[in-house]
Amino acid sequence: MLYEQYYGLCIKIAFRYVNTYEQATEVTHDAYLKMFRNFGRFEVRDKDKVEMLLIGWIRRIVINAAIDYMRREINNTQSYPIPEHVWEHRDESQSSDNSVLYKELITLVKELPPAYRMVFNLHVIEGYSHPEIAKMLGITTGTSKSNLSKARAHLQKALTVENNFSMYETS
Repeated sequence: MLYEQYYGLCIKIAFRYVNTYEQATEVTHDAYLKMFRNFGRFEVRDKDKVEMLLIGWIRRIVINAAIDYMRREINNTQSYPIPEHVWEHRDESQSSDNSVLYKELITLVKELPPAYRMVFNLHVIEGYSHPEIAKMLGITTGTSKSNLSKARAHLQKALTVENNFSMYETS
């Protein structure tokens, strides 16, 4: 039940960090193994917030599994397009109104160099601070800030190119 209910959420989180759907499934499976082994450590202090706490706990485990995977695979920087079936998995944390924008954003984020992508995902999407990111990735706070700045510059450039391309298509 836990596996099926949160698989879509996990695969989408993992796919933001790795290059292929196969890698995302590997990260997701690694994360589920960690969840099942450590489920006894999951504590609920406020029974009204069980779902929210569980999703936060799962999100943290998937992110850490993705970071571990990327450390192992650091030399493979080739990026691949996102297969359409990735978007078929339900992710209840995302409203349908935002699914197209989310898909476009993730497609652009996937084109970032791995170090920039990692920091962008952790800071902008997951909400971690630069000191937290530095500790998680074993880098300095300054490097985290620099990578985020460079990631944003890459994304702004990509959005400008995409917007200019869209203008010419509709003319």
